[in-house]
Amino acid sequence: MKKLFTTKWFIVLSVSLLLVAGVVLSFIPNSPVAFLKKPVSAVVSPVQAFVMNSGNVISDFWAALADGMAIREENENLKDQIADLKYQLTQNEEAAIRYEELKDAFHIRDTFSNYDIYGAQVLSREADEWFSVIRVSAGSADGIADEEGVAYPVVDVEMNLVGRVIDVDENDSMVLPLLHEGFTVACKVNVVNGASMLVSGDASLKNDGLCLVTRIDSGVVLEPGTEIVTSGEGGLFPEGIPVGTIVDVDYSNPLAITATLKPNSDIADIEDVFVMIPFAAEDEPQTEEVTENAD
Repeated sequence: MKKLFTTKWFIVLSVSLLLVAGVVLSFIPNSPVAFLKKPVSAVVSPVQAFVMNSGNVISDFWAALADGMAIREENENLKDQIADLKYQLTQNEEAAIRYEELKDAFHIRDTFSNYDIYGAQVLSREADEWFSVIRVSAGSADGIADEEGVAYPVVDVEMNLVGRVIDVDENDSMVLPLLHEGFTVACKVNVVNGASMLVSGDASLKNDGLCLVTRIDSGVVLEPGTEIVTSGEGGLFPEGIPVGTIVDVDYSNPLAITATLKPNSDIADIEDVFVMIPFAAEDEPQTEEVTENAD
């Protein structure tokens, strides 16, 4: 019997019965248990309130932390969206500028109506300061004929002379620029019946962005600022393409007057060029003479 009172289940059952009895007696008016409940409640209630308030504070803290993290993430997303919008705006502004430039360039086709005009972007330049050759994004696949020994004029969006095509691949072409020492073009003063001359690249001048002017007649008077255009002699370049302006003239040798020329086109900054290809000459239809046999 003594062993029964000491078993675990007996103790649990006894405690449970006492608690149930206490709860029941606490609801009976004037019960001694009800009087005992008051001092206990006086101690327990503040503790209970503290625990509940602490729980609310912790809950509010975690809610605020979660909201803060959500707001931070949202701000980062908004920053990324703003950056993307700014990039798109910049791209659109650049596209609008290029559109205006290319739109203005359509007068090239009107001015040189005997030429096909192919637009291209500058893809790369050689490493030296004024570039040996320029690679552009137009080739035989775009309609530029790859014919041995044939070169084509290249101009910028303002119709200023850039150089000439020297090699054509399927998707790109190589352009020899005006400043290259291997480049020459027949030119004249930009007036009616203007004096003729030869403009060419020069190794000692290209680092200054200048070209050499030779074959100037002894009776010709050139002034700094004189505009020079292509003369059309030789057949490669049509007449009237703006080339540049005279910087200075050397009259020290009347038999070999020379000058320096500043090209109009800034090769270091151009992004778009136009390749000019003359229309193929069409054979004139032959007419057969019809004669009537006289009886």
